[in-house]
Amino acid sequence: MTLPKPNRLAWPLLATALVVSWSSGFVGIRYASESADVMLVLFWRTLMSGLVLLPFALMVGPRIGARALMRQMAFGVAMMFLYLGGFALAIGQRVPTGLVALISDLVPLAIAALSQPILGHRLTARQWTGTALGVLGVLIVSLNSLSLGTAPAWAYMVTIASMMVFALATVLQKRLGTIDMPIHQSLCIQCLTAAVFFAACAGWNGGLIPPLDGRFEFGIAWLVLFSTFFCYGVYYVSLRLHSAAEVSSVIYLSPPVTMLWAWLLFGEPLSVAMAIGLAVTLFGVWLTSSRGTASTAEAGLRPLGQPAD
Repeated sequence: MTLPKPNRLAWPLLATALVVSWSSGFVGIRYASESADVMLVLFWRTLMSGLVLLPFALMVGPRIGARALMRQMAFGVAMMFLYLGGFALAIGQRVPTGLVALISDLVPLAIAALSQPILGHRLTARQWTGTALGVLGVLIVSLNSLSLGTAPAWAYMVTIASMMVFALATVLQKRLGTIDMPIHQSLCIQCLTAAVFFAACAGWNGGLIPPLDGRFEFGIAWLVLFSTFFCYGVYYVSLRLHSAAEVSSVIYLSPPVTMLWAWLLFGEPLSVAMAIGLAVTLFGVWLTSSRGTASTAEAGLRPLGQPAD
């Protein structure tokens, strides 16, 4: 089945929805982790997301073959367990939160670097300039919260590895065509796969029983409905219609938007650096999202409209 040609007017709406939902995880994690270990939060987030989607995944959509199932399970390990769990582990080892957030928001840079060798997408000089401005904007926003800390060296490597795993998994999904599986099916498989691994981690840290204090339940509901269903849904729809580098570039807006969430919901102060960083990042995203990504037809890539297994 051939996907419809993307409407250029729809991209700003998709990009806005993506960055707002991407940064929304801060809200759910803040509420839920006040009374529970972060691995327990991630377990219940992925478990509830997968269970809600399971009946729809089984009854709506094409039959899922064994090969497609195994691929989606692998992406669940990479894009949920290793990505989310790696950052949680790093913070648990006292890697400064500001540094973890900065490294996680460099995903677009890694995707841009990987898109040419894996996808055959060549970014123009204008788009590389936009990517550099995106990084600069993130640095400006994060400057006040950055420190090296005293965590063991391997914890810093875990942080970088988690970011690279997510970037590599994103471009591989485009390369292999697995992005074309119905979103509710792929997301269900990925969530349930990650839940198994998070269950092992949470059990090791103390158990799987959630606290019943209202804040945990609100945080999990927010993470499931908004930060998982809506965010991953918008992310995968965007990847079907646009290049990986173009889609990921809007993630540079996550730090300032996260600070807006903190100001609106928790009364945390805003800063001049945030406003400057937001302006620089917006300009960089505009440059990166402009038309001009060259894709080599000779690269032998599967057309995105062609179904995977």
